[in-house]
Amino acid sequence: MSKVITIPIHNFTTASGSYYNEIELHYQHFGRDYNDAPVILINHSLTGDANVAGSSGWWNEIVGPNLTIDTNKYAILGFNIPGNGVKNYLLENYQDFHAGDIAEIFYQGLKFLGVQQLFALIGGSIGGGIAWEMAALYPSITRNLIPVAADWKASDWIIANTFLQRRLLENSNDPLRDARIHAMLTYRTPASFTERFNRTKNFEKNIYNVESWLIHHGDKLFKRFLLQAYKTMNHLLASVDVSRNGKSFESVIQSIESDIHLVAINSDIFFTSEEDKKTFKIGKNLKKKIYYYEINSIHGHDAFLIENKAISKIFGKIF
Repeated sequence: MSKVITIPIHNFTTASGSYYNEIELHYQHFGRDYNDAPVILINHSLTGDANVAGSSGWWNEIVGPNLTIDTNKYAILGFNIPGNGVKNYLLENYQDFHAGDIAEIFYQGLKFLGVQQLFALIGGSIGGGIAWEMAALYPSITRNLIPVAADWKASDWIIANTFLQRRLLENSNDPLRDARIHAMLTYRTPASFTERFNRTKNFEKNIYNVESWLIHHGDKLFKRFLLQAYKTMNHLLASVDVSRNGKSFESVIQSIESDIHLVAINSDIFFTSEEDKKTFKIGKNLKKKIYYYEINSIHGHDAFLIENKAISKIFGKIF
C-alpha cells in the first residue's frame, strides 16, 4: 500500500458560505512521477478510499505494472473524499458541503501538486459524480472524462435511497450495519443473489445464506468504517448535480472540452444504464467525442468492482 499523504487546503469556503481555515485532503500516488508523466486521477466509491492499486488496492486487476492502466506509463493519483474517515479525519458539519465542493477541493489538491491537466479523470459511483462535477467546474481539467456506473446528478431513485439510508443512520439501533445491509440490496441484483445463493441455508446459524452474507457485509463495514463518515458520504451522494446553479446540463456538457466516455452496467439498479443513455443521447447532439459503453453483468452496480476483464477491455480503447 502506498503512503497516505496529506495536503492542507487553506481558507476554503463552501458554496453555501461556510468557511474552513483548513481542510485535510489525503491522497495516494502510484506509478510514475506526476511531474513528468501523464496523470490519471481515480475517484473512489461511497465506502472506498484512495488505495486503488497494489496488493490491497480495490482496482488492482486494472491499475498496476503492465496492466490496462499501466503504472509504468502513467502517474496515478487517488484523493480520499474529505470526511471519509481516512486518518480518522471527519467533517463535523458535513451538511456544509455538496459534491461540487468536494470537486473544488480535489482541484485545489491538483493545483497544490502542480498538475495542470489530467490525461484521464475516472470515477466509480459517487466518484464518477465528483468527476462530472470537476469537469463542470473546470472544463479543460482532463483530456478524458470517464464516469463509471455513475451520473452527473443524483436521480430521484438515488435521492430516495439516500433518504432511507439517512433514516437508518439516524434512527436504527445498529445504524452502520443496517445501512450497509440495505445498501447491498441496491448494489447487486435479484439474479445475482439467485445465482450465488439459490435459497440455500446456513444450517449452523439456521438462516438463509443470503441473510448470512448480508450480516457479514454489515459486520465488515462496522469494523472498518465510522458512522460519521458514512453519514457524510451518503449526504454527498445525494448532492451530486452539475446543474445546481441554474445551468442546463446541455450548457455544461457543451463547455466540457474533454472526450467523454460513459461506462454503464446493463443490470445496475442504482445508477441505471437508462440514465446514462439519456446523457449520451443529449451529448452526442452537442459533442463529437462522447462515447457510451455498456457492461453486461448480472451483478448490478458492483459490477464495476467485479467485472475487471470487461472494464479493462473498455479502458484498453483509451489507455
